[in-house]
Amino acid sequence: MLNMDFAQRVVIETASAEWQPSPSPGVLRKLLEREEAERGRATSIVRYEPGSRFNTHQHPLGEEIFVLEGVFSDDSGDYPAGSYLRNPPGTSHAPFSEPGCVLFVKLHQFAADDLTTVRINTSQTEWLQGYGGLQVMPLHDFGGEHVALVKWPAGEVFKPHRHFGGEEILVLSGEFIDEHGRYPAGTWLRSPHASLHTPRVEQETIIYVKTGHLPL
Repeated sequence: MLNMDFAQRVVIETASAEWQPSPSPGVLRKLLEREEAERGRATSIVRYEPGSRFNTHQHPLGEEIFVLEGVFSDDSGDYPAGSYLRNPPGTSHAPFSEPGCVLFVKLHQFAADDLTTVRINTSQTEWLQGYGGLQVMPLHDFGGEHVALVKWPAGEVFKPHRHFGGEEILVLSGEFIDEHGRYPAGTWLRSPHASLHTPRVEQETIIYVKTGHLPL
């Protein structure tokens, strides 16, 4: 079991983590959390070398992808950097990348009745006004789970707040800061249910953020 104690805060600077082989040649990964069960939950940074591919496979409990670099492809199309994808429980595909790509991937973490397929090109999607100077791009909501991108202008400070159902962040650009530390681009954070912090930034920063999905 890797980082599966959801009562603990986890911080990983993925840029310094080592790539590990996957079951498919040319596809590497950095595991952030992983349950050992066959259909267990997993969160990873995944790299496809140019021309690499996976055989057709199914995701019994769903798959969520954010394309960080390059172009990711499967049976349904080609998805450039900034694409957000959700493949619901029971779906299957044969993924590949001709030019190569880097992905943020979450496996087997859907509610059984969360059956919406999502395809969003965030580089072509409008930002909405959020709290203070923040801009928000909602990506998915189901039950108590909320997924979004959040753009922080330089110098922004957010109010102190707690996370019901936890919070997960991947820093996409800039540097995210709170009273616990500083988190450069590529940092993955997972904070447990009822955790508290007062986040801020000094430079423009964009984060992927998911809330309400961790055990209480």
